[in-house]
Amino acid sequence: MKHCSSIDTDDILYKIVKDAVTSGKVKISGGVFVQGERPDDSEAEDIVINTITVTGEKPQTGTSNVNIFAPDKKVKIHGREQRKADRERLRMIGDALFAHLDAQNVDDLEYWIESDTTIKEIEVKQHHRNLRISWNIH
Repeated sequence: MKHCSSIDTDDILYKIVKDAVTSGKVKISGGVFVQGERPDDSEAEDIVINTITVTGEKPQTGTSNVNIFAPDKKVKIHGREQRKADRERLRMIGDALFAHLDAQNVDDLEYWIESDTTIKEIEVKQHHRNLRISWNIH
């Protein structure tokens, strides 16, 4: 493979994730976006991809994120309405996407899911599940 950039890894992940959504293997109410393209006011279940780093040496290594957003649920705790993570939706979407990502083979590179974390997004009243991807590009 020629030199691979962060734009290339974003494109590869976007294609894989978009295929999962288009084929119905992963069901979300929103869309698939590259970092910075998700609508600021989105309250949908969206998936956002971004690459943190890709090294310049051969073989190249890199790290990307696949962030699965789901609106918080409104729940009453001690008579007070609060927002909490919709853990079931994050689990369903994330597990389906994890399986799809894990089953793909891409020429001239390897990737694997390095970690899986759920993070609270205070400003947008959502949580997202972060699948961190590690790359080895030949």
